[in-house]
Amino acid sequence: MSKVPGWLGRVGSGLTRAGARLEQRRKEAVADDDLPDAPPPEELVPPPPSYAPDVAARPDPVAAIPWGMRVAAEAGWRLLVLAGTLWVLMRVISAVQLVVLAFVAALLVTALLQPTVARLKRAGLPRGLATAVTAVLGFVIMGLVGWFVVWQVMENLDTLSARVRDGIDELKRWLLDSPFHVTESQINDIAQNLSDTIGTNTEEITSAGLQGVTVMVEVLTGMLLAMFSTLFLLHDGRRIWEWSLKLVPAQARAGVAGAGPRAWRTLTAYVRGTVLVALIDAVFIGLGIWFLDVPMAVPLAVFIFLFAFIPLVGAVISGALAVVVALVTQGVFTALMVLVVVLAVQQIEGHVLQPFILGRAVRVHPLAVVLAVAAGGLTAGIGGAVVAVPLVAVTNTVVGYLRAYSQEQALRGSPPPHGATALATAPTPAPSAGPSAPRSGTEEGQQ
Repeated sequence: MSKVPGWLGRVGSGLTRAGARLEQRRKEAVADDDLPDAPPPEELVPPPPSYAPDVAARPDPVAAIPWGMRVAAEAGWRLLVLAGTLWVLMRVISAVQLVVLAFVAALLVTALLQPTVARLKRAGLPRGLATAVTAVLGFVIMGLVGWFVVWQVMENLDTLSARVRDGIDELKRWLLDSPFHVTESQINDIAQNLSDTIGTNTEEITSAGLQGVTVMVEVLTGMLLAMFSTLFLLHDGRRIWEWSLKLVPAQARAGVAGAGPRAWRTLTAYVRGTVLVALIDAVFIGLGIWFLDVPMAVPLAVFIFLFAFIPLVGAVISGALAVVVALVTQGVFTALMVLVVVLAVQQIEGHVLQPFILGRAVRVHPLAVVLAVAAGGLTAGIGGAVVAVPLVAVTNTVVGYLRAYSQEQALRGSPPPHGATALATAPTPAPSAGPSAPRSGTEEGQQ
């Protein structure tokens, strides 16, 4: 028992020495941390003197720019991206302009012939036979119209040339008797200058003729391509549309599927209405020209029908052509009467026929029509002017539907009303799918 206190004393002294060593090491570590081995960078700069003025810290550059300028910059670079995309798209379209115009022409012809295919299918004909019958009849009628125009022009060309010469002689006599004091030698000098100009520019005229041959080859190629595309659009229009929907992102597919059939109905209404209005113009103006004994009344009526597909500009060109032919062949009074007939029919067309036939299906502002025709003509010539207005009409329909569709989706995604007035403010529930439910967008596509 006497050894126990000694052992406890040794343990206590050992613990004391260990505590002392730990305390010594802690002090040494604190002393090492306090040494200024590497002062921070901010301590290298001496503090400013007490008399120096205070300098405010510079704000963030983004915060220094006004809000309106930041919004304009954000919109600006996005507009630049869109402009670059449109420029590239227009370059691509210009490179394959013949293909694009041929396909658009095929769409217009398909919109005109597709109802006939649908009626023949409802009558019991197979799809292939209905397509073949409609396409053959449509192409034959178009070919006969073209052949008739060429035949009438060739038949009346000699008579027209003789009347043009008589008109030039009459104009020459009128100038000699007019108060402008024009002499016969001056008239002969003008005729000689025209002859010399034609003789010196023979090479340019020849190159223009060769270019005309190239244009004719391109026109024939475009016609064949349009006919080929029309056959497939009439036969496989629905399957082509369903395949095109697969290229659309899944989130936007439902909206595009609903906009497609509505765009097709707009295009069909435009083509049918334009054909009917053009036919009425051609018939009544042609009858007026025929009663006034103007030569080539039937070819002029066909030209009026064809130029009616160019909004605004086509009516002016065809009417001016009829007036010029009447002026050269029949005189001033007949030309004035033809002008009265053309203006009367065009006024009836603009204020009665187009609003009644086209209605609300193709309602485009006149300013949009003018700008679209001008832009289409500058971009792709006559073909661009023809397809500009239906393109604007279809775009207007698609944009309007997509806007309404997005608003409807936003309302469906909003939280429902709650509280005591929930029943009073809740929207009318959608009708359940049943026998009377409307068809989906893909079911309303091309037949």
